[in-house]
Order: sequence, then structure tokens, then C-alpha cells
Amino acid sequence: MSISSAVPATARRLAVPAAALTGTLAAFAYVGAVDPNRPGHYPACPVLALTGIYCPGCGGLRSAHAFAHGDLATAVSSNVLAVAAFAVAAYVLVTWFVRAARGRPLTLPSGRVGGWSVIAVLAVFMVVRNLPFGAALAP
Repeated sequence: MSISSAVPATARRLAVPAAALTGTLAAFAYVGAVDPNRPGHYPACPVLALTGIYCPGCGGLRSAHAFAHGDLATAVSSNVLAVAAFAVAAYVLVTWFVRAARGRPLTLPSGRVGGWSVIAVLAVFMVVRNLPFGAALAP
């Protein structure tokens, strides 16, 4: 009897989405426990360190820390785009798990338009948060 036939089909289908969901929760738990506002725990942003420009991810760890502690206002003020990404990631991971449990594959939209749209949003966010009128978006 092979190992694959000994493991129920549902368990095999749920293994990868469950691991992704568990890994994401573990990462949030770690960032929630280890405060990025205290120096020495995480490396500095290389873009900010080299150029003085806030990248789209700057403030993301502080945002995740605040989000993990239920402080949505601080999370949004640290990096509003990261909070949106947390929501999208949570939706995708839970949907993936539920669909796998039901034996249905996860289908994500694909194509150039979606990819270029994400790149455009990241670029505009980066530019605006570094301009004087977009200072509210800076971490």
C-alpha cells in the first residue's frame, strides 16, 4: 500500500492550503509578538536606506503588527495598501481552503491587465506617498 493511497483524498487536498493558511497566521503571530517599532528586530527597508524614498512596502511590518493587535487605525496609517493586501490575502487563503475542502480548485483571475494594474497601483502609491500632498500616506 502506498502512502498516497493511505492518506484520505480530502487530507491531501487540504494539505497545501492548510499549510499556507498556517504559515500566514504564524507570520502574523510572530510580527504581532515581535514589535517592529523597536529597533534591532527587523532589517531596515533597503529602498528607504539607500534613497530616502518610501517604497510601497514601507510601514508594512508596523501595519501588520498593529493589525495583529486589532488596532486598525494605526495599521491603516502605517500602510493602507498593506491593510488592503491583508484583506485580499485572507479572502484568497480562506476561499482556497474552503474550495479544497469541497474538492473544487481555486481559480484566480489571470492576465496582463490584472498584473499591470497591480504594478500601476503600487507605482502610483509609491509616488504619491513621497510627495508633499501625499504625506498622510507616509508611514
